[in-house]
Amino acid sequence: MSNRDFTVKPLFAEPYFVTNIADAISVDQIKFIKSIKMIENQMNHISEELYLFNRPELKSINQAVHAALATYASDVMGVQHDLEVTQSWALMNPPGVGMHAHTHSNSLVSGSLYYAPMPDPPGNMIFERTNGYRQIEMGVNEGKQNVYNTPRNAIVPKHGDLVLFSSSILHFVEVNQSQQNRHSIAFNSFVRGKIGSFRDVSELVV
Repeated sequence: MSNRDFTVKPLFAEPYFVTNIADAISVDQIKFIKSIKMIENQMNHISEELYLFNRPELKSINQAVHAALATYASDVMGVQHDLEVTQSWALMNPPGVGMHAHTHSNSLVSGSLYYAPMPDPPGNMIFERTNGYRQIEMGVNEGKQNVYNTPRNAIVPKHGDLVLFSSSILHFVEVNQSQQNRHSIAFNSFVRGKIGSFRDVSELVV
């Protein structure tokens, strides 16, 4: 192994954004969301209502989520466009149930809102790296994992946490190891306004 000095610098980074909006969520809203009819999903349970944030009962939550999306667009993405929620739905993982790895189609930024008190343990949200070394499987040496080579990262959710992330990132939820149901709301968002350039014939109004 060479003893020459070297430098390692990041080329790109993939962010996730966490803020806590527990102050925008009332006890009555928690009860309301939990009362919504749920149906069986692939592994867990999903609300029959798929435009949850449109419900007037959730006005304060909807406002807090849109404020967070505005901050993400301006301060993280560095764009002047608005991000607006498209679909939003409640999820429930009973004991012994997780959520399979997936991405979100037809969305730019997705989110998870942990509107209710979390079980213990809470069931981490796991982000997976899917393009490492062109899909060549080589195990990373123990103790050598870093931001450049780690295959996955975990988020430990807390009550009131709102997590925003790129919809294209593969993610899943660990099996609920507690004896309580694990509740959350998931949602997608898309840009609103004019993007591209009229003169370059790339203009798109959405």
